[in-house]
Amino acid sequence: MAQAWRCAGLSWTAGGPVLIWDGGRRSALTWGKTVAFGVAEGGARTCVGARGNRCPLAARVSARSTGPRCEECARLDRAHSVAADTLADDPRPYRVYLAWFGPGMTKVGITGERRGSARLLEQGAVCFSWLGTGPLMAARRTEELLRAALRVPDRIPYAAKRAARAALPATVEERAAEIAVLHARALDLTGRPESLVPAPFRPVDHVEAFGLAEAPAPVGVVGELAAGGAVSGELVAAAGPDLHLATDRGVVVLDTRLLPGWELVPAGGRRVEVLVRALKERPTAQDGLF
Repeated sequence: MAQAWRCAGLSWTAGGPVLIWDGGRRSALTWGKTVAFGVAEGGARTCVGARGNRCPLAARVSARSTGPRCEECARLDRAHSVAADTLADDPRPYRVYLAWFGPGMTKVGITGERRGSARLLEQGAVCFSWLGTGPLMAARRTEELLRAALRVPDRIPYAAKRAARAALPATVEERAAEIAVLHARALDLTGRPESLVPAPFRPVDHVEAFGLAEAPAPVGVVGELAAGGAVSGELVAAAGPDLHLATDRGVVVLDTRLLPGWELVPAGGRRVEVLVRALKERPTAQDGLF
């Protein structure tokens, strides 16, 4: 029987996307590389546990879920996290950013200064600019101020981000235009925390980093994995957790958040033997930026 591997997810580094495996092994992903795996026969997707500990129940997890944990382990994993607002006394500096995912689709967020732009790559941000740096609570208050005063959300559904990438403006200047306006408006707001040091508008574009400029348009997205199924294709682009694979069906998007929890085995060819769904249509743009 072939050796089985368990994937811990996708990470972005200065050199590009990297698949991480249980035990610490890493697989760097480059354009043209074949990504191929099968799902072990007779298996099921099980909870990956929380904070380095196994799930005590080895609970089953939905094959369609982008979260690989059961409800209890998910709750434990979020404890003491910035996202859950449980680290108010964190002394490390944080950055506020404006991220753009497509026309009419901008969000505000925060990330640890030590992480650089990794958070933006992980989210699939097509273009972004820093807004300022300061203590965690000052960054959080600035985020809340932009949500209230400029009607900028702090979350965008990932399916909407994926759909927006199918029709991006052609130039860097066009892709940066919306956050340029927002950035100027944000710095003019009264009530910004004095401890947050403003950052000048310097847009960073990820179209080249994601490989989207030359990649063919995808024809579908993997909806779920299943025991005995397989996915194999040549990597032509990647954005956020998504891998764009050239297969016998055309370019298919694989959301790598579907991988953790399964036992994976080697596979070959350029085949997709799992459920593939049509890409959602481009969503209606936000009513307005302000």
